[in-house]
Amino acid sequence: MLMKTSSQSLTEQLSGRFAQRIRDRLLAPGARLPSVRQCAQQQGVSPSTVVAAYDQLLAQGLVEARKNRGFFVRELAQRQEDAAAPARERRPDAWATATGFAGPRTPIDATALIRGMFHRVSAKPQPGMGVFPPEWLESTFMPAAVRKVTGTRALQSFSLQYGEPMGDSALRQALSQKLAALNVPASPDQIITTVGATHALDIVSRSLLRPGDPVMVEEPGWAVEFARLTALGMRLLPVPRRADGPDLEVMAKYCEAHRPKLYVSVSVLHNPTGYCLTPGAAHRVLQLANRYDFHIVEDDTYSHIGPEHATRLCALDGLQRTLHVSGFAKILAPNWRVGFVAAHPSLVERLLDTKLLSTLTTPALLERALSLCIEQGQLRRHAERIRTRLDAARSRSVKLAMNAGCRFAAEPAGLFGWVDTGVDTDALAQRMLDEGYLLAPGALFHAERKPGTLMRINFATTQDATFWRKYSELVRRM
Repeated sequence: MLMKTSSQSLTEQLSGRFAQRIRDRLLAPGARLPSVRQCAQQQGVSPSTVVAAYDQLLAQGLVEARKNRGFFVRELAQRQEDAAAPARERRPDAWATATGFAGPRTPIDATALIRGMFHRVSAKPQPGMGVFPPEWLESTFMPAAVRKVTGTRALQSFSLQYGEPMGDSALRQALSQKLAALNVPASPDQIITTVGATHALDIVSRSLLRPGDPVMVEEPGWAVEFARLTALGMRLLPVPRRADGPDLEVMAKYCEAHRPKLYVSVSVLHNPTGYCLTPGAAHRVLQLANRYDFHIVEDDTYSHIGPEHATRLCALDGLQRTLHVSGFAKILAPNWRVGFVAAHPSLVERLLDTKLLSTLTTPALLERALSLCIEQGQLRRHAERIRTRLDAARSRSVKLAMNAGCRFAAEPAGLFGWVDTGVDTDALAQRMLDEGYLLAPGALFHAERKPGTLMRINFATTQDATFWRKYSELVRRM
């Protein structure tokens, strides 16, 4: 709340609040600030106070005024360009001109939600978070496994020399057996451990692609992947994701026109929709890959909570053109940062070279502890408990969301819900920040920022009726 008794004026407090959110990326580049009248009503101040606060933000170069449209957070790159050469004219990108695609988001924009994990807006459950609450992941078996592998002799054995370049052999053996249960054939020699699933995706991209290569990505999808590929100089080809899989007509047109080198897919419990790939769509995707000679990287991050017999491209293809990526941050321990990639033998050396150039090896202590959790069945039993708890949470969250007037744009499944609010979720997210809630507006999940009425909710953190009451109250005012 803005305080009249503060040593700062109301104008300074208001501009400071917006400035901090912009710097923390809680207000992403391109986001629209509330209108002067809306902001005055929301904050309980006069319009002149808001105008003065916005003027301060303009002077700091944090926002820009667009005629008849309002105030928008400026792109960081634009601020840097303007500071270096104020008179320089920005020209449209040739790719954008040729394809009609206005251009992907910047990495700064994409990390807005991630930064929210480290800039906690409050102690309240956060609807926009991408992980389970810490209390869901608490266990006794993980500390026990760590203690077992950090005894004096084991600690010296693991710590006083570099680990195996491919990753701990015990973990790779356990992962091979785990993949076999998913009908994905991968020997331990086809598996490389990584610092989380995102690192695995990065290794694949750096090994198989060169700057300028076209890459097909699912839309909506995870903005960090869009931004990561863009930062590497790749050209994104957004493919609409439907209930049964990608829009195959769009994929075929991209293949004809651009000859893409890679397709990035989340087949099981797609983020943010929760969709699962159907066998028919999977076969057609593989036919396109064979015909047009591109690889597929299948991000199976949500395999631990997915349906038992879900369709996977890697299982159907046998890792011929596909690569399997996954990790354990979602289900076990986000800070352990253990992931892996499984690939055809012909690609393993290229992937390993890239890993060695980026991290040398990965932490063998945590990898060996994880192998114990898998081998002794503790991870499987833990995942079963999480799934049971998530099913109950999803049921409660769906009822609360629908009672609050939300419509689900996709059948509720997995950890996330893709809901239509009926209002601009960029604007709603700003208002909810004032109440201590971090949302995940739909614009974050498009390669080109597209404000709209959709948002992603975390079923584990939206069981609280208090959140939905505040949500309903603010939506009614919009």
